[in-house]
Amino acid sequence: MILQTNPKAGYLAHKAEIDAAIHQVLDSGRYILGSQVADFEDEFAQWMGAAHAIGVANGTDALELSLRALDITPGQIVFTVAHTAVATVAAIERCNAIPVLVDVDPATYTMDPGHLADAIRSCQDARPACIIPVHLYGQPADMPEIMTIAMRYGLKVVEDCAQAHGAQLHGRTVGTWGDLGAFSFYPTKNLAALGDGGAVLTDDPQLAGKVRALREYGWNERRESTMPGINSRLDEVQGALLRVKLRYLEEDNARRREIANLYNTRLAETTLKLPDVRTAAVHVFHQFVIRSQYRDELQAYLKENGVNTLVHYPVPIHLQPTYKRRIRLGCSGLVNTEKLCGEILSLPMYPQLRDEEATIVSELIAGWHAR
Repeated sequence: MILQTNPKAGYLAHKAEIDAAIHQVLDSGRYILGSQVADFEDEFAQWMGAAHAIGVANGTDALELSLRALDITPGQIVFTVAHTAVATVAAIERCNAIPVLVDVDPATYTMDPGHLADAIRSCQDARPACIIPVHLYGQPADMPEIMTIAMRYGLKVVEDCAQAHGAQLHGRTVGTWGDLGAFSFYPTKNLAALGDGGAVLTDDPQLAGKVRALREYGWNERRESTMPGINSRLDEVQGALLRVKLRYLEEDNARRREIANLYNTRLAETTLKLPDVRTAAVHVFHQFVIRSQYRDELQAYLKENGVNTLVHYPVPIHLQPTYKRRIRLGCSGLVNTEKLCGEILSLPMYPQLRDEEATIVSELIAGWHAR
């Protein structure tokens, strides 16, 4: 079986270093918010080109704490997309804010600035406050246009970077365009923990200080709660192994692009829609996503032939049971989102995937397509 993703392979690739880092933590006796997390925060911020990084428990918390740091209050509107993990919307609702979903660009599957602007104009009688663009599958959203719109309407921006560690646009790393950037280190991510983990990036020292307080009950240095916070701490074990994996992130992202190039070359003669790469972008291919009107048949064929694939994401958020008929949509509707969710398929993609395996996948798809 060729796996769609393989977190264990990422561990085995650096097993000796990771094991040594974990044992160092175990021997230290300090397991929460110690030197390993502090060093990882410094190294991650430097690698990403940001002034501050704050480790938190997971990517959902990273989004929620970012919104709280911006003083997003109950009833205010936060614009995002429906083609994303539910975590994006869940974080908004945990702040008692109101998510408004806008459609995506059909080429890049990221937030369409035109639909965003339409949605903001239609909500001017409400309380628009913030935008959460999602850098999906490793592709940067159109941040220059989104930031222009945010400035025009006086809105804050939190970037959802859960699938885009190291992606760039116009030489600038995602997570450094908006007021804050939220990251997940879930085991399948480009920078992956061996459990849950997340981080918030910002260049603003005041926002960084608020996130640091909010992740630990709103405590000040005397452990007095100066604001309502939560318990969302990155532990020392995850911090230590993330430091190891961070050293290989650039190499791993380059390997993902090599695999993507192999797929693109071998599938070029098919009529499948292959991934676009935005102009002036560095795509990090968290997923390699193709589109086919016969997606389900293709997925079944690949499974029969020993290839595991996934669909990210089969049901857009606004059509899922808990959100259907109650979540607000942008005035332009979600036509693109609804169409692509019935056609997308994520092929095997992780740095340890061998060329021979990617070739087998490509040949199976090309053969199926020819028939």
